[in-house]
Amino acid sequence: MEEQNRKDNQENIRLNKFLSQSGVASRRTSDELITQGRVQVNGQVVKQLGVRIDPNKDKVTVDGQPVRLPESYAYVLLNKPKDAITTVKDEQGRHTVMDLVPLAGRLYPVGRLDRNSTGVLLLTNDGELAHRLMHPRSAVEKAYYVRLNKPLHENDRKKLLRGVRIDRRPARAEEVTIIEKSKRIEVGVVLHEGRNRQIRKMFEALAYEVRALDRVVYGGITCQGLNRGAWRYLSKKEVAALKSLVKL
Repeated sequence: MEEQNRKDNQENIRLNKFLSQSGVASRRTSDELITQGRVQVNGQVVKQLGVRIDPNKDKVTVDGQPVRLPESYAYVLLNKPKDAITTVKDEQGRHTVMDLVPLAGRLYPVGRLDRNSTGVLLLTNDGELAHRLMHPRSAVEKAYYVRLNKPLHENDRKKLLRGVRIDRRPARAEEVTIIEKSKRIEVGVVLHEGRNRQIRKMFEALAYEVRALDRVVYGGITCQGLNRGAWRYLSKKEVAALKSLVKL
């Protein structure tokens, strides 16, 4: 009996983890869906956090829509162009990144790039990997090319490294380097955070305007050899490296 109970516990997983692995939302957002009463298990509304389910037996719905673990995972790299919204659907009917990746099944962007930003964007239906990549504790390195409206003063470069306040909280860059022969208008910025419009807000706090923002690296993945607006599957080696990065 004890051996059977141990086996059952291994098969059962937390409801928020199941929703995350299914690609519905991050674990934190899944918790919000649960407490809002939008999740049902076997026809019963579940509002209590920490509930465990058997993915092979229990029937889960969110807002009445059935949720299942994907039969297989897909991992895609998109070289995001400007004017593409980083979302699955847009209520205003605007062009989204999903219009550029016409794959069967449900894929979700890992994190966000604002409408006018370009570069490396990962999409997957592996909810657990996406959750860990976006979690602040993982401190995934992201590198950006930034073009400003005026030369970056050295004192301001140092302030970015020490930290500036945005949204009433401190934010700092790990690295800020001046691109040669750019007259200090073009810089490279490395972050371990991933807050909404973080780079634009950090420069705005110092009275600079970001004229162009391109993410060139995300967790070691680059868009080298991939045209703007084009996509490709990640290699097995790249997927393994991302999982190793977040200890998955």
